[in-house]
Amino acid sequence: MTKLTSLEWPDCLNVRDLGGLPTADGRRIAAGALIRSDNLTRLTAAGIDIVREARLGRIVDVRSAAECQHDPSPFAGEPLYCNRPVGRPDDPWDPALSLGQNYVISLDLNPDLFAAGVEAIATASAGGVVVHCHSGKDRSGTIVALALSLAGVPAAAIATDYAAVSDRARAHFADLLTAVEDPTEREHLAEEFSSRPETMSTALDHLEAKYGGVEGYLRRGGLGSDAVDSLRDRLIDPAA
Repeated sequence: MTKLTSLEWPDCLNVRDLGGLPTADGRRIAAGALIRSDNLTRLTAAGIDIVREARLGRIVDVRSAAECQHDPSPFAGEPLYCNRPVGRPDDPWDPALSLGQNYVISLDLNPDLFAAGVEAIATASAGGVVVHCHSGKDRSGTIVALALSLAGVPAAAIATDYAAVSDRARAHFADLLTAVEDPTEREHLAEEFSSRPETMSTALDHLEAKYGGVEGYLRRGGLGSDAVDSLRDRLIDPAA
């Protein structure tokens, strides 16, 4: 498995360049083309400068509108930034289910929102694209997984990448769990904070079985052929 590059964006906890991931036809995702991150509201002034110096084409914030209003991005209002929530306020979330099962429910309910998130990557201006939510694991991890699948990265590699959460993020989750006294609540949160490869495999297997794969699912949500082609062109390293 290709070792991915963790990025230091103070004070974010979970930033990673997806460049280097292999595609099924022997090519690779281009370095700097797609970056997965936790909440950019954590950025210090120095971190904001680092992001600006990266000359990104787009920042895709997949948090809810309410989260963005309560905790606005330092880039909100700029052409660089767009908010593409991948859920609706009344979407169910059952803490008694596994994380993968909750992903499946969210995907089935919101193909249009996930398609819009992937389209935001595909149609960005020249430069890398950052996708982030709050923790950089669930919503951003799912959008990134869909984009990587369209680019031809095998499901096993996508699932392994999904599980690659930084040590700083894991320590943060552990601190939050320590503060929870109720054992049932702690158990549910431990599942929510988890990042196992089989969680993403559950979601991808479901899309394959129900929609014929990620592309069929995203087309059901309204993603057009031009966006699919554009996404592949921008993510795959032409030199490879």
